[in-house]
Amino acid sequence: MPRVWDRFLTAQDKAHLTATEKDRRVGFGSRPAVLNIDLYRGVFGDEPNAPLLEGVKQWSGYCGPAGWAVVPHVQALLRDARAIGIPICHATGLRDEDAGIPGWSAALHPGRSRKPPSDPAAQDRLARRYDIIDEVAPIPGEVVVRKTAPSAFWGTPLMAELHRLGVDTLLVTGESTSGCVRATVVASGCVRATVVDAASYRFRVQVIEDCVFDRHEACHAMNLFDMNQKYADVISIGTALDYLRGLKDDRSAARKELVGS
Repeated sequence: MPRVWDRFLTAQDKAHLTATEKDRRVGFGSRPAVLNIDLYRGVFGDEPNAPLLEGVKQWSGYCGPAGWAVVPHVQALLRDARAIGIPICHATGLRDEDAGIPGWSAALHPGRSRKPPSDPAAQDRLARRYDIIDEVAPIPGEVVVRKTAPSAFWGTPLMAELHRLGVDTLLVTGESTSGCVRATVVASGCVRATVVDAASYRFRVQVIEDCVFDRHEACHAMNLFDMNQKYADVISIGTALDYLRGLKDDRSAARKELVGS
């Protein structure tokens, strides 16, 4: 099956993969949780599907139409997970002005820091930048962690809560594939950071390709490739929903058996 990263691989890359091919699947456990990473206003902006280079004029973290394209898939995942009581966790940023400490990017790259805006519209955007968008917002009872680093695990109580819930599998959505998703799972940004940490904690990580995004196409593709090779399975939304339906059927059968006995 063609993969999003295929066109970025060299002939030698492909030859090496063929020569060393083995079953790299992480697989699913039996106690999953959904982890939504950084689905906040700053990457979506206020105008759905505004071109990337237009959106960044007002929202520096804007990811363009790629972000809005995943929203229906994340909504489908949340709908089915909530229907059978699967835990759902949301990670977003902690504002510097609320924490009293700079976030990781500001601390490492002070030259990128900007003076607080004086324009009321810009002040409003700054205040709302880490608000999770309404389309995929948490409902009462769902976990929300605020972070100051790419990974959703670093310096937050996320690991303790997943342990309390007995979770063994994470279904990961969000952005950016190369940063925070990777750190948590390890995509290109916060997704990637989170995925790597999750794998280090021995979770079975499933990155849902239709539910993660990045502002840079090459970073997105190659971080998915790397995660799929080492830390996680990169799966489709269809595979994720089939997994949840299977859990629902298993639980229904178990209840019937219990009633019958």
